Amino acid sequence: MATRPLLAALSIILVVLAALPLVAQTPPPGSGTPAADPAPPQTPAANAVHEQDKPYFEACAREGLTASQCAGRLIWFKATAGNERFHTYVFQQRVGVLIDWFRVLRADQRDDRFRAWGIINDPACCVPGSANCPAQSLDETYGLDWCPGDEELLRYVGREGYRDPACDFVDAPMAEGDPHGPADQRQSACDLRFGTSTGALGIRKFPNPRFDKAAWQQLNGRLGTWDGYNRRIPAAGGAAEPERSRLMDGAVEPPFLIGTSCGSCHIAFDPLNPPTDPAHPQWENIKGLIGNQYTRISEIMVSGMASNTLEWQMFAHARPGTSDTSAIPTDQVNNPGTINALINIPQRPVFANEAVLKWRKVNSCGEGGGNANGGADETRCWCEPGRNGKCWKKSMQQDTVHHILKGGEDSIGALEAIQRVYFNIGSCSEQCWVNHLSDLRQLDPQQRGFGQTPFDIGQCRRDCPNFRAIEDRLGNLLDFFMSAEAAATDLRAARENVLRMRSPGARYTEQDLIADLEREFGPNAVARGRDVFANTCARCHSSQPEAAAGQFAALDFHKLDLKSGLRQDWLGNDKPTPASEVGTFRCRALHSNHMAGHVWQEYGSETLRAQPPDPNIKEPGDGGRGHYRNISLLNLWAHAPFMHNNAIGPELCGKPQHAENDFYAQRPRYVDGSLVKLLPPGQQPACVAYDPSVEGRYQLYKASMMELLHPGQRLPKVTLLNQDVTLRIGPRLWDGTERETLLGFALTIPAEIEGRGVTAGTLGNFQHKQFVVDLVHARTAPEETRSALRQRLGDETGGRVFDDLRAIGEELAGKPNALVEALRARPYLVKQAYSSCTAEIENEGHRFGEDLPDGDKNALIAFLATL
Repeated sequence: MATRPLLAALSIILVVLAALPLVAQTPPPGSGTPAADPAPPQTPAANAVHEQDKPYFEACAREGLTASQCAGRLIWFKATAGNERFHTYVFQQRVGVLIDWFRVLRADQRDDRFRAWGIINDPACCVPGSANCPAQSLDETYGLDWCPGDEELLRYVGREGYRDPACDFVDAPMAEGDPHGPADQRQSACDLRFGTSTGALGIRKFPNPRFDKAAWQQLNGRLGTWDGYNRRIPAAGGAAEPERSRLMDGAVEPPFLIGTSCGSCHIAFDPLNPPTDPAHPQWENIKGLIGNQYTRISEIMVSGMASNTLEWQMFAHARPGTSDTSAIPTDQVNNPGTINALINIPQRPVFANEAVLKWRKVNSCGEGGGNANGGADETRCWCEPGRNGKCWKKSMQQDTVHHILKGGEDSIGALEAIQRVYFNIGSCSEQCWVNHLSDLRQLDPQQRGFGQTPFDIGQCRRDCPNFRAIEDRLGNLLDFFMSAEAAATDLRAARENVLRMRSPGARYTEQDLIADLEREFGPNAVARGRDVFANTCARCHSSQPEAAAGQFAALDFHKLDLKSGLRQDWLGNDKPTPASEVGTFRCRALHSNHMAGHVWQEYGSETLRAQPPDPNIKEPGDGGRGHYRNISLLNLWAHAPFMHNNAIGPELCGKPQHAENDFYAQRPRYVDGSLVKLLPPGQQPACVAYDPSVEGRYQLYKASMMELLHPGQRLPKVTLLNQDVTLRIGPRLWDGTERETLLGFALTIPAEIEGRGVTAGTLGNFQHKQFVVDLVHARTAPEETRSALRQRLGDETGGRVFDDLRAIGEELAGKPNALVEALRARPYLVKQAYSSCTAEIENEGHRFGEDLPDGDKNALIAFLATL
């Protein structure tokens, strides 16, 4: 039979099956050890201080930050590096994932924001019309909060000429010995792009000069709402088909362009000084580096999608405090991970003599030097035009680096790891990296966009001024990471602060903490727990050289470093451990974006990629994949639930007032023992409401530790589709009303197959491109395809897959609708043979300590609470 009908059918059907979602997330940055600039903070001249900056300078003074650390803090909290275009245009219109910013940021639901989205409200902002708020009505602010700086910004909604507050940013002095000094040649601070606050810390707004006030008012009824802009439009196919909205309509311009800073995920409540009311925090309650364990960043990113879309089903399930760092540059591995707590960074382990190919600062590219490249190859060395000796050279060297991200993937240096965070939040997308991503709708292996291509740091530096603006200040950001704001937040100090709120002179010593813990967990529990930890956990969760040598008896886990004043032990060694040894949900360990030929190739070291795969997992683990780094246990009391996906421990929920934002109610996770269906509502364990108080964090820690140490008692957690997903194929004639002509046919992805629930990961991990290639090749090159499948999957499985591919080719001839039924009849193809990760149970593994006596388990819980 001719292959043309088969190819024609695939070109229609799989364009939709390929439409897996992309969601912008923010990965945890790395760290380093350069000495901080010792100069004191420099407050700008009085006439240059923006009202919105004053609380930040006050925080710098409160924490005793240096000028460099303070500059880094302001950038971390505010700089979007131009990603407001990405979040308004590229993400919505090119990627096709819709953010409903009004739903997330609307001022009339400010008090419910934290419970709904885990958002940290900006203490300086207010709801228009409330007491002492400069704005009297929502129409003045187009429905959002009024924030300092808006008196200027709002004047430029719908017109050009806005001067970004970043233009008045006062740079810290350049670091002594910088190869690009001594003259200050940094890229204009305007390209940091601050805008003003939206009312949510880390989410910034900019006036849209293209905004048409009259058209907006006609569409929405008034200026203070976006209800017409984001109103759902019923599809002609009925309730089964996803509704749409004008969020994707490029002809309608919103009043603001919305951008995000790195702080949008990392700004959080201080465990030492949490707010009395999380909806109304004060500046003293806020830290910039510990990570927001309540954020619903994935739900924010699909907030404009209907719940029966692929995008919503796959991404509106990441637990609070987690994000998928490979979601935009998708590698089709469904792997949300925790937003790391950046604590005691100067003590974080580093690894010497790793092979690193990267760009390094130099002051010349050879002959000609200075401003010119002197004939040098710009792919290897480049000097910035108009600058004097501001050059970079790409070279391979042996470096001392950190291992960052969950598998240690960012491994070419702390500065570069911080820089890459800005790409993950959308900076320089159009100039630099969108065209390097795999186009999930492109099914021709010969065409660009079929697979990823490596992002080019040198090209991005040349073409994106926002890149240079951040790069020139990476030292300030790193110094901020090394500052007191990243210092450990011990339970002893937190409890003392609680007592001092009632009695300012109260004290709570280490002995008081030990006495309280031993009243709760038994006599001598802390000392006994120290021995259990040393002998059971320290080989992975200690950074002391003695632990690496197996000498556990003399380890002092509380000893302070005399130079930094921080605890000497980082309580983690950051070394890679095979995923099968840890036993936890392994999908994150299979993340592939740092492999050679993939988008973030230039951010992984050659040493990382030479790491041997885990031989005990069936999925491919080449290119350094298949491992988790051993994380730090510092301040574990404040950061439960546990594991890289926050799956071990109670499920968290916000219990917001508005039911449509109650994501846990929409996606319960506990399943029956056969993993077929969710437990009935009456048998689902209750979720634990967000409680950032000292006691709330401590109670969550204890519950999570009990689940960690008693794996046999864990109820399995699996994220299942909660409704069928219907996709329309064929041309659409859309006139913006309910009257729509639909041609073609519908495909339905069922929530159940053969009575078994379909996991969200089944869709996210389906390697549809390889499936299409093999399906075609099974017809055009059968012997080669049979051999390749047997080599990849083993003789038995490979032979079965080949036979089924041939059969499906026969079934599809002239019947394009038959593909779903063909896959429904052979679910193993999607769930196993063509899955990047076949793991399903999200809270399995890490069974270390399972066999300890109950007394030792309690002692371990007591001891870890002191760290």
